[in-house]
Amino acid sequence: MKKHLIEKFKNKKAKIGVVGLGYVGLPFAVEKAKVGFTVIGIELNAEKVDMINNDKNYISDVKDEDLSAVVNGGFLRAENSFEIVNELDVIVIAVPTPLTKNLTPDISYIDSVTTEISKYLHKDMLICLESTTYPGTTEEIMQPILESTGLKVGKDFYLAHSPERVDPGNARYTTKNTNKVVGGVGTDSLEVAMEFYSQTIDTVVPVSSSRVAELVKVYENTYRSVNIALVNELTLLCDRMDLNVWEVLDAAFTKPFGISPFYPGPGVGGHCIPLDPHYLEWKAREYNFNTRFIALSGELNRQMPEFVVCKARRILGKKGIAMVNSKILLLGLAYKKDIADDRESPAIEVFKDLLIEGAELLYHDPYINSYSLQGQDYESIELNEKSLNEFDLVIITTDHSNVDYDFVVEHSRLVFDTRYIFKGQYNKDKVILL
Repeated sequence: MKKHLIEKFKNKKAKIGVVGLGYVGLPFAVEKAKVGFTVIGIELNAEKVDMINNDKNYISDVKDEDLSAVVNGGFLRAENSFEIVNELDVIVIAVPTPLTKNLTPDISYIDSVTTEISKYLHKDMLICLESTTYPGTTEEIMQPILESTGLKVGKDFYLAHSPERVDPGNARYTTKNTNKVVGGVGTDSLEVAMEFYSQTIDTVVPVSSSRVAELVKVYENTYRSVNIALVNELTLLCDRMDLNVWEVLDAAFTKPFGISPFYPGPGVGGHCIPLDPHYLEWKAREYNFNTRFIALSGELNRQMPEFVVCKARRILGKKGIAMVNSKILLLGLAYKKDIADDRESPAIEVFKDLLIEGAELLYHDPYINSYSLQGQDYESIELNEKSLNEFDLVIITTDHSNVDYDFVVEHSRLVFDTRYIFKGQYNKDKVILL
């Protein structure tokens, strides 16, 4: 059975299903389709299904011409039903894994998708979970649901975890050339999953179990969270000491060994760093272990939007302007540069806090045309000489590459730069750094 499935991978005869056509699922589905596999995307959002089937792209990391080629070539289509699982050889699961309001894991999407798959599960099939989650999810949650059918992992079907490593907007590292970690539930599952991913990904890295693969992913993002928290804490200290944190960091990072560059900002956003460390923090409690670094880093990073607002209040106060009487422009709502993704964006938190303070607020983001917040609709304004001059303060919250920041400074009264756009020389009369 194993040899038969592996042979299907090698001759591109395997039919592949990808559940969840978002930032992870769609790029992966397109890569598989590009090398000749038949891929069916399973997506419950009917609008996304229609867009895919009508050759309309909505993910910036997917090239329009690549999507068009695989859709029009008959290699990729989308459906909103799980019945197609009957015909598939592989299912890759790439669904959201958010946190609850209490910062505990919400794996309801994984649970419900696995339950749907179990209704159509058949022999000689590979199931791969790519969603980020705590160590043990694949074996403790998915395996019992799938084996409730009477089929057994390693005997009748194969089960693996291969954590996604998507960095939206990264032109250098894509789905194809980013090393892929794979851990199976048993050696046979690992062998089958390795062969499956090797058909598309340049370098596949095997680990001994799905639990190891799950921990790899949450550690990667915990590492980033802890180091970002360290420089954010240094920023708070430098603000008290009246030192330029950016000068300190630039000098420190000239050391050619023993240090890795991390930079402060208005907070952390996206689908990884604000969420994933809490998965590990939560799971550690099962072993009576307190992950103090993880908890502290999350606390520090969540303080940054509030610090931005406090510093903005001080900046305005020095000009004799009360926050409640101020007019402020936010430059950027996305959580990182050059993408339209606002998930967990610290800019949104700054937006909310400034509204609470009573400021009159507008925004500009070349990737996010409109945004609804607290029952009010906002639209991205045009940046021109007249509009910029109307604001008491412009706060750069996202460092998009296609904004003319020299123009912004020239025509603004004050600019608060939280992203270090103005490296080196800058107009100290007009520009205040984080």
